[in-house]
Amino acid sequence: MLSVRGRRPAAVVVEPIARRLVSWGISPNTVTITSTAVAVVLSVALIPTGWHFLAAVLLGVAVASDMIDGTMARMKDGGTRFGATLDATCDRITDGALFGAIAWWMAFQDDHEPYKGLFACALVIMVASQVTSYVKARAEASGIKVDGGLIERPERLIIGLVALGLSGLGVPYILGAGLIILALGSVYTVIERLVIVGKSDLARETIAPPTGAKDFPDADPAEQ
Repeated sequence: MLSVRGRRPAAVVVEPIARRLVSWGISPNTVTITSTAVAVVLSVALIPTGWHFLAAVLLGVAVASDMIDGTMARMKDGGTRFGATLDATCDRITDGALFGAIAWWMAFQDDHEPYKGLFACALVIMVASQVTSYVKARAEASGIKVDGGLIERPERLIIGLVALGLSGLGVPYILGAGLIILALGSVYTVIERLVIVGKSDLARETIAPPTGAKDFPDADPAEQ
């Protein structure tokens, strides 16, 4: 929902930074890999140790750089197929590290029974976020355009990081509420995208069998 609308306001900040990095000869792929590595280290180092507010602030800065590499690529006459693949892969790694670290922290809160349910929510978010992206990628590889969804990556990061940060400031129940919202919304988004694909005009087209699979001849009409 926010992935398209949020780009224009953010461009005021992102474009000058991207332009400066390009002038220094830094490649978009370098920015992608560096921001992902920083996000993973921050997630693993800060969240399980309880530094939730600091983690939310620093991770917010790290994941915001996700817009910089794409802007840099466009400034350099367009991105490459490898760059797009690398960017999408690193996004999945960052998301997995963030919610995996939250699940890790939840798993060691033995003195509170509700944390077990929230641990499960964090795992659901991890899986559903990957599947949400996979549905889009697999559908578009088949020529079916998939746009939008209730919980896309920007919503997931905003809700997750805001809930994490407020939790670090002592706001009760906010992290749990954020995880529950994200778990339910992420599962809904997977179903929503599958429905979009299923309603496409191309949804019923047959596809070639995968490499190595047995290709059965057409059945005899007399036997049908």
